[in-house]
Amino acid sequence: MTDSLLRGYVPSPFGQLHYVESGTGEPVLMLHQTPRSWTEYLGVLPLVGAVHRGIAMDTLGFGASAKPEEPHTIERFADAAGALIEALGLERFHLVGHHTGGVIAVELAARYQDRVSSLLLSATPFVDDEKRRTADRRKPVDHVDPRPDGSHLLELWNRRRGFYREGEEAALHRYVIDAVTVLDRVEEGHVAVRRYAMESRLPHITARTLAVCADGDHYSLPGLEKFAAALGCDTRVVPGGHVPAPEQLPEEYAKVITEWVTGG
Repeated sequence: MTDSLLRGYVPSPFGQLHYVESGTGEPVLMLHQTPRSWTEYLGVLPLVGAVHRGIAMDTLGFGASAKPEEPHTIERFADAAGALIEALGLERFHLVGHHTGGVIAVELAARYQDRVSSLLLSATPFVDDEKRRTADRRKPVDHVDPRPDGSHLLELWNRRRGFYREGEEAALHRYVIDAVTVLDRVEEGHVAVRRYAMESRLPHITARTLAVCADGDHYSLPGLEKFAAALGCDTRVVPGGHVPAPEQLPEEYAKVITEWVTGG
């Protein structure tokens, strides 16, 4: 099914932005978590593309997109995603974001309002005062110190190994590739999430919204109730997955997306 995937670049004020798409019809823009790339949607994209125009972009600073020197912020991530939206001529579109990508999607939905046909927040952190206050005290998620013998690569692998089940090593390998690509700034996406002033942006969202989370992702599962309270949105728990749910459950995840996009 990967034969249906088309790669492209668009110019932006930050440099070239990389994206991959599949299919035609209503655009569904998918945003990945940190420090991943579009490959988080490798199994999902062609399934969504069978029904809609699925687009998975590399967030600014990650994957094959431009890597500016300025510190990452959710607002800058959204600026770049907005540049891609305009370059591709997406007048109306659906937004899907996973973890960090969900926080970026919140900012985009607040900016674009009625141009966003629907919003799907997957395992998205709910950023409030408490999360911002404790941001500087939180342990690094992915940081490793490079070592000449390459043992930091095994450390990187083991940091995320518990999120993946036996037989999912190919997905874990893709994670390591993505993390190594941005090894000197691998934590910055997490830092940007923890500093984002989310509460002030939520009232600006007008799109119908669904908040979903895999049942094994205990980091993000509590956010479902908070988004439901803040947005009055629907919620759904997807059984059988963990943090990398789109890779673990591509068929189920694509079904959730397409059903929501086509009207819930």
